Amino acid sequence: MSGNVETNVRPNPDDVLVKIADYVLDKNIDSAEAYDTARNCLMDTLGCGLLALTFPDCKNLLGPYVEGTEVPGGVRVPGTNHVLDPVKGAWDIGAIIRWLDFNDTWLAAEWGHPSDNLGGILAAADYLSQKNISEGKDPLTMKDVLTNMIKAHEIQGVLALENSFNRVGLDHVVLVKVASTAVISSMFGLSKDQTIDALSQAWVDGQSLRTYRHAPNAGPRKSWAAGDATSRALQLVLLTQKGQIGYPSVLTAPTWGFYDVQFKGNSFSLPRDFDSYVMENILFKISFPAEFHAQTAVEAAVTLHPQVKDRLDDIDKILISTHESAIRIISKEGVLNNPADRDHCLQYMTAIGLLKGDLVAEDYEDDVASDPLVDQLREKMVIEEDARYTKEYLESDKRSIANAIQITFKDGSSTDKIEVEYPIGHRRRREQGIPLLVEKFERNLATQFSKDRCTNILNLCLDQDSLESTSVLDFMDLFVAE
Repeated sequence: MSGNVETNVRPNPDDVLVKIADYVLDKNIDSAEAYDTARNCLMDTLGCGLLALTFPDCKNLLGPYVEGTEVPGGVRVPGTNHVLDPVKGAWDIGAIIRWLDFNDTWLAAEWGHPSDNLGGILAAADYLSQKNISEGKDPLTMKDVLTNMIKAHEIQGVLALENSFNRVGLDHVVLVKVASTAVISSMFGLSKDQTIDALSQAWVDGQSLRTYRHAPNAGPRKSWAAGDATSRALQLVLLTQKGQIGYPSVLTAPTWGFYDVQFKGNSFSLPRDFDSYVMENILFKISFPAEFHAQTAVEAAVTLHPQVKDRLDDIDKILISTHESAIRIISKEGVLNNPADRDHCLQYMTAIGLLKGDLVAEDYEDDVASDPLVDQLREKMVIEEDARYTKEYLESDKRSIANAIQITFKDGSSTDKIEVEYPIGHRRRREQGIPLLVEKFERNLATQFSKDRCTNILNLCLDQDSLESTSVLDFMDLFVAE
């Protein structure tokens, strides 16, 4: 045979595709902790979306691409009156969820926000439930939604454990696209072969660069990138349902596969079987709308606020001890150009905590950032890596996100070193964190709904059995704008 031709024999599907398809189609989730955590995650995620609606830059992106488009039986976007094509509905729900960088987080070799997948899951559930009713079938229930949240979290999180996409310049939203594609395929009743086909389509897409998350290009695309990814997943499932074939060696194909083209020739590591580990260990952002690597730094800064608020001019140095990922992702100096730039700056977030004794979403806006004290404090900050913090960040039984701050004054005196290893949203602080998460949800509900509506939603979401048995249609009805 000539060496100038390629062998055109379609191989068996890549093993990673098969494992994901088997999990999403066949795995029974029996962890009560996972379902309880998923319920809290649902509350928190939707609350973040409702709060985002108070920001005009976010709200301006919502609705049909072409004004006046009407979609009978379309997808509802919580907190609005929009009724949209399912793909744009997924985009909108995903965008409001992520806009303020306040939803849950997963940190490993790769990081990300697995609740971003709710954009596609909820859009698909609303669409399919309405379709079922029109065909004389039952709508999906909220337990279906929680189950798919658990599975999407698991797929995204396990793929992130030992596979670093950021180190090859790719954004973590590729994992949102893959996880959403998997669970939406199962929601649509695709076969195993079709699910594998749809997953291959997700990998074959050219993946997003991290350009919009880093200096000097940080910008608001990072706030809608996950919505874009989860909506693309729904689109790919619809295309597969219409008969589009897949690409079985999309990962492993020499020269043309994902591993060779975009992963420096390395293959994926899957260090554990897919189950419910990620949802059970998810990190909630409870106290601050801050990039998660900075959560404990802000908590330490808030602790120091009473000691420094009247001595700001006396500060000589602010030493921040942190972990390698924080240094690589959010440590930066120089002009910060927009809110998206500021909420990915360790120094900015710490400065606000020291100045105000708090950090809220509005603190990233220009009126707060223009305070000259913010940059004066940033200029006094020294960032150092603590090797133990870096090590324990990756240890499966710890997964700490540690930061410490110590302030030295011009007279040579200093504060204590304030160290926070686990943020309040960590599994190790669940007992302390969940009541505060519920309070956060109540506040976010109140930005959009009447007191009676807030009470009805909250009471439902706090009752595991009632929530799980509620139809998706009845649940979505509760979130239509008043």
